Amino acid sequence: MLNFKEILSVSLILFSVIDILGSIPVIIDLKKKTGALQSGKVTLVAGLIMIAFLFLGESILHLFGLDTPSFAIAGALVIFFLGLEMVLGIHLFKGEMNGNTGSASIVPIAFPIIAGAGTMTTILTLRAEFNQISVLIAICLNLLLIYLVLRASNWIEKKLGVTGADILRKVFGVILLAIAIKMVRTHINI
Repeated sequence: MLNFKEILSVSLILFSVIDILGSIPVIIDLKKKTGALQSGKVTLVAGLIMIAFLFLGESILHLFGLDTPSFAIAGALVIFFLGLEMVLGIHLFKGEMNGNTGSASIVPIAFPIIAGAGTMTTILTLRAEFNQISVLIAICLNLLLIYLVLRASNWIEKKLGVTGADILRKVFGVILLAIAIKMVRTHINI
């Protein structure tokens, strides 16, 4: 039997961790570099990653001899370099993005921005606390929202304008750097 209160709780937790609205400056920045954004593919890949992690997450990490903190720190490093790129106006992912818009819109948007270490760690935690079906439905609801935001990125970019997008990119670049550092501090055992 479906528990709508549980589904709503899990959906809100995932929504805050995924933070697709907060990722808009990163998405706009990456879209400018690649020239295109494949909303459907990005949403599908992010969804497959999240659903696979729901059912197989701990097994996948154990298969590679990894623990959750190591996985979180690796994701934090990718987020750190994205933030650095946004703040300094440099292009660290340049070689990967030239001429291959398909992979550029999937990496790093689907992983690690949408289905990153924070999201996957949260999914493992939610799976331990809530009904697996509720978590699955919450993932699907968040994927619908992600798809809508990605599809509306051109409209959002027009509303922000060039100056607004530049300011937002710098501010969110600093926020990404701070998030990455916090993730490392949280998962490092000193």
